Amino acid sequence: MSLQDDLEELESAEDFLNYFELPYDPAVVHVNRLHILQRFHDYLAKGQTAMPEEEDASREVHKTLLQRAYQDFVESNALTEKVFKVFHMHEPQTTFVPLEGLGIGGQGAKIDA
Repeated sequence: MSLQDDLEELESAEDFLNYFELPYDPAVVHVNRLHILQRFHDYLAKGQTAMPEEEDASREVHKTLLQRAYQDFVESNALTEKVFKVFHMHEPQTTFVPLEGLGIGGQGAKIDA
């Protein structure tokens, strides 16, 4: 099987780490598995144009980038690393709606005091 075929069979962060024979702390992976895989994907996307065509060299680049992605979360955490878009969103926007605007059938709400 080719590297690409092998990678398509892998499903979890643990699968990837085991495939590349990288030691890891299960507690770190348990909490950060999606973040690690997304960071690995991001690193691969950035380096895609420089990826070696020779399979053994490409395998080593993949291994190095996965190790780097894993290490990011050993030394830091998901909130600090902000891998996913949701962490980059601005503060939620709030809108004020007066009580009179909550009426039914086009009429304002009646408030008994």
